Amino acid sequence: MFDVVFRSMDPEKAHERGFLAIRAGRPVTRHAFAQTRAPRTVMGIEFPNGFGLAAGFDKNARSVPGLLALGFGHVEIGTVTARAQPGNPRPRLFRLVDDRAIVNRMGFNNDGAAEVAARLHRLRRTAAGRDAVIGVNIGKTKLVEPADAVADYVESARLLAPFASYLVVNVSSPNTPGLRDLQAVDELRPLLAAVKDVADRTPGGRVPLLVKIAPDLADADVDAVADLALELGLDGISATNTTIARPASLLTERSVVDAAGAGGLSGPVLAERATEVLVRLRQRVGDGLAIIAVGGVTTPDDVRARLAAGADLVQGYTGFVYEGPAWPSRLAAATA
Repeated sequence: MFDVVFRSMDPEKAHERGFLAIRAGRPVTRHAFAQTRAPRTVMGIEFPNGFGLAAGFDKNARSVPGLLALGFGHVEIGTVTARAQPGNPRPRLFRLVDDRAIVNRMGFNNDGAAEVAARLHRLRRTAAGRDAVIGVNIGKTKLVEPADAVADYVESARLLAPFASYLVVNVSSPNTPGLRDLQAVDELRPLLAAVKDVADRTPGGRVPLLVKIAPDLADADVDAVADLALELGLDGISATNTTIARPASLLTERSVVDAAGAGGLSGPVLAERATEVLVRLRQRVGDGLAIIAVGGVTTPDDVRARLAAGADLVQGYTGFVYEGPAWPSRLAAATA
């Protein structure tokens, strides 16, 4: 039913329709979703199960209770920027159906940190939102100059940390010009240090902080980010974001891939490199940091493989787009 309803739509319109159905509490199928309880404590937080929704689906914290009801153990909202912004021009979301993949160049379209913080504040005052595990992923406002990036992230952290279960600094999206340059350690150190200071001083108690990295980093750069995270006392690393690569192994016709153009590629094609980065990080940091594995997670076996490779938590997104609302509960069961 999911494919019948959504496959023929423009990808972004299909996303919006599905999103509104979840927000309204009307699942798009009649499936009775199993709620997996397999609690695990990571970063001092008790997660109902080890599988969550990656950032990108609910950018503005509008559908958290509905998404959790589908079986996700946590929802990472965002990416949120300090200022509201419309994102890149449409079309900006493309299906590569033969690969069960997506190319997106959304560009951090969101309502801005102040509006999202107000929404989270209201949510946290409800029974559904009080105990929900909600990660908040923050990024740089597009119009902000690189020299002002630290202040921009700090503003988002200041507004959003009081309502976040954990914070993620996103320096790895390919869709904001210059953003990935912030992954260089010399640029990243002052940024993470400043955001960590905000997270540590959050009213009500410190908020765990992670950094999200790209799969396109060279191995030496992955090591450097891991070392920096340990040096600064971060709580974890999220690995990985989408890729700018277009592997030769893609099954989709090259003309379709070329027509989709620039943007971040996600889906099963990302799994191999994302797992390589996960393994490298775990070897580098030992038990010193939590690792959230994301990228190409589609099946229960993928979840089990990431946990076996050293992940503390696993997230997905693209599989949700193709498999529909019964998918989260199936993958959550694999963390038990």
